[in-house]
Amino acid sequence: MIFNSDEFVFNAPRPITRARRVLIKPDISTSREYPYTTSPKLLSTIIDGVRRVSDADIMIIGGTPDGSPVADVYKALGYDFPRVIMVDVKDCVWVEVDNPLEKPLAIPTFLIPNIVLSSDYLITTCPLKVENGRGMLSIANLLPLLSVERYGKHWQNLNEFDMQSVLADLYFTMPFDMGIIEGESRLDIRSGAKDMVSSFGKVYQGEPYYIDREMSTALNIETTYLDLVDEAEAELEGEED
Repeated sequence: MIFNSDEFVFNAPRPITRARRVLIKPDISTSREYPYTTSPKLLSTIIDGVRRVSDADIMIIGGTPDGSPVADVYKALGYDFPRVIMVDVKDCVWVEVDNPLEKPLAIPTFLIPNIVLSSDYLITTCPLKVENGRGMLSIANLLPLLSVERYGKHWQNLNEFDMQSVLADLYFTMPFDMGIIEGESRLDIRSGAKDMVSSFGKVYQGEPYYIDREMSTALNIETTYLDLVDEAEAELEGEED
């Protein structure tokens, strides 16, 4: 679904009415405000939508690229929501999860937070961000849920792999139910050049692959991890046949 950003209201899908725990993963990759990170306004909209239909526990989870505590980042971004549990990913219990792909693109198993596995509905939400011409959208927003202790600060221990392949593997291993791309503005981050912010005025909501693909097509931007997901799914369908 595509909304004008000034008209966006989160209408919670039916599965949330049965959920006991809803987990929201915003982009808190920096302490800089939107469009570098998910805005508190969008999170409030999502929280309000959940509460209209459910008494589920609502939890927000985040992790920093260097493994430092997220409390200061939450505070700097104005994340202060009543009756919402704020979680630091580094404080979670870690669980080794197998990649369901018979031929993983990069990583056969991931160490992920147990709270992801124990939540009933998972939402990943991010700003419309393009880094060096590549879309880094709702699926890419899952990377900070990986253990910095295992994978290194800024996940440098994964540098031996193609990061786009890692993101595609994450899509299959840590499936989120919904993605929301906050596209009031478009942020272009370019190495060696000044970042550019332009108006876009849309919010995309839906299954993470679907909205990442829709946004990439609408803006004609490269999002390589989506192409790798397509290739992996084609192989899966071939194996089933």
